[in-house]
Amino acid sequence: MAETSWRDKLFGGFRRTSERLGENLAGLVTKAALDEQTLDEIEDALLVTDLGPPMAARIRNRLAEGRYNRTLTEEYLREIIAEEIEKVLIPVAKPLEIEAFPRPQVILVIGVNGSGKTTTIAKIAHLFMEQDYSVMLAAGDTFRAAAIGQLKVWADRIGVPIVSGPEGGDAAGIVFDAVKQATDSGTDVLIVDTAGRLQNKRELMDELAKIRRVLGRLNPAAPHDVVLVLDATTGQNALSQIEIFKDVAGVTGLVMTKLDGTARGGVLVAAAEKFGLPIHAIGVGETIDDLRPFDPAELARAIAGAAYAR
Repeated sequence: MAETSWRDKLFGGFRRTSERLGENLAGLVTKAALDEQTLDEIEDALLVTDLGPPMAARIRNRLAEGRYNRTLTEEYLREIIAEEIEKVLIPVAKPLEIEAFPRPQVILVIGVNGSGKTTTIAKIAHLFMEQDYSVMLAAGDTFRAAAIGQLKVWADRIGVPIVSGPEGGDAAGIVFDAVKQATDSGTDVLIVDTAGRLQNKRELMDELAKIRRVLGRLNPAAPHDVVLVLDATTGQNALSQIEIFKDVAGVTGLVMTKLDGTARGGVLVAAAEKFGLPIHAIGVGETIDDLRPFDPAELARAIAGAAYAR
């Protein structure tokens, strides 16, 4: 995909977020100069865009520098917002790198039901295939027959092998078989779907611990990555999911989906600032090509609704 095409999708996907930001800031750029009241109002407006209190305070403090001799315009305000967001995103923008030796690199993918986890696995696999890596999938979410079926459909659609078992089967046993097959075939990447139910955290923790033990017997370095898939439309609830899964599953990185379907895309920034976990990719559409790593500067400008970087 051409870079400009992805950039267009990025800015289009965050349009609802940037428009909501504009609506919340409307009327605050008409005053002749910044004063304490205007700064308070801007901070309040930023808080309701899901950017999070630290980012709102950061932008307020930046605006307060030299405020008495500066006229506030919407363009200037959006530029400052973009610059501050970019500073937070730079340290966390880290694509998944395939570095494991021996192969395969084992990636556990977790997330609550409805987060887009299964579809995201297929999109990640497609991304690796574009880089000429061989990929295998493992249907480790045996709790739901629908999850197994959906992953099989995606595996067939993108043309990768899948290891699966019956509903209610032993997830660790499926992962064991998948790692063995991936190792024997020299596959570069094994992506493992896992159950994401949070109703019983102890059960989930026990299952993941069992998977880790099985992996350790075959490949002591595995899993190499534990990636949490988040649905951006849940807003601040995504932050509580990170908190829980970080403790239960040892999350090493994030993927955020459905950013094109929400005005709450600022939660990506709040997650970056609060947790500092790598954000490997973002999803801004329904097609197989709509999940990509991101450029911090472009993403910051898309969220802020600033013009394309020159």
